[in-house]
Amino acid sequence: MSRRVTAKWRPPLALVLGGTLGAVFFLPLIGISYFRVAGGVLGWGETSWMIGLMAFVATAGLGYLLWRLVLQPVRALTAYAQSEGEADVPAHFGTPEFSDLGQAVIGMTSVLRGREAVLRSYADHVTHELKSPLTAIRGAAELLNEPGLTDKDRARMLGTISQAADRMEVLLDGQRALARAQEPMTPGTCRLSEVLAGHDVDLTRDGTVPLPRAVMDLVATHLVGNAHAHGAQLVTFALHDDRLVISDNGPGISDGNRDRVFDPFFTTRRAAGGTGMGLPIVQRMLRAQGAEITLMPGPGAVFEIRF
Repeated sequence: MSRRVTAKWRPPLALVLGGTLGAVFFLPLIGISYFRVAGGVLGWGETSWMIGLMAFVATAGLGYLLWRLVLQPVRALTAYAQSEGEADVPAHFGTPEFSDLGQAVIGMTSVLRGREAVLRSYADHVTHELKSPLTAIRGAAELLNEPGLTDKDRARMLGTISQAADRMEVLLDGQRALARAQEPMTPGTCRLSEVLAGHDVDLTRDGTVPLPRAVMDLVATHLVGNAHAHGAQLVTFALHDDRLVISDNGPGISDGNRDRVFDPFFTTRRAAGGTGMGLPIVQRMLRAQGAEITLMPGPGAVFEIRF
């Protein structure tokens, strides 16, 4: 999830620019008025030095404010954008406008890095995942060329090719769904009890979730489906102020698999047709909305979604 810019009070950019322009306009007038009033008291030389000192102090003060509130945030934001999100981001910016701009750049960078991660994960995993069905298709195709192949064996080879092709189609559909999960979606809210109306779950605490209904439908479908597929009899949803906790009474996730559950194509149900794309899709969709899902300690499988 992208970092949040700390909200601190700073003068709006319009006030900073307006104050600078006002100072440029009024300082000469103040200097002239002061020169006419004090010129006969202090003398023309002393008055000129006094006005010059006042102008220098005012210019230095305005220069510091512009550097602190405008130039420094622009440089920091430029460095962050050029580093593609690797550089540290200041906790706050000089004006509210730059804070909003900084948060937008941070969010955009997070989305771009997430999409880049999807492409990398696809390149890393798709070769391995598609290799098995491709090998099966190639082997079956070679056996079909055998002259003494019986009709029964021929039918079996054709069935192998069909199953391998179906497996490849499922994997590719999962990858397309993973890519679509990161597409921008209009923000929204939904009632948790309405989302869970068609699911066999226990809702211990209801409320409004700051996520679109389409996102929560997908989250509930995947998490509840995964829990039941792994032997859980009870799935519980509990909504708190800034988080949603989903837990079940199943066997949980082994220590060796906990760090891999959000990896694309990772599944413990490969023999049952699992693709390992459900949790990665959920994670990407939540991140696109500024939320984050985390696997928590058991018993059972416990997921926490922070908004």
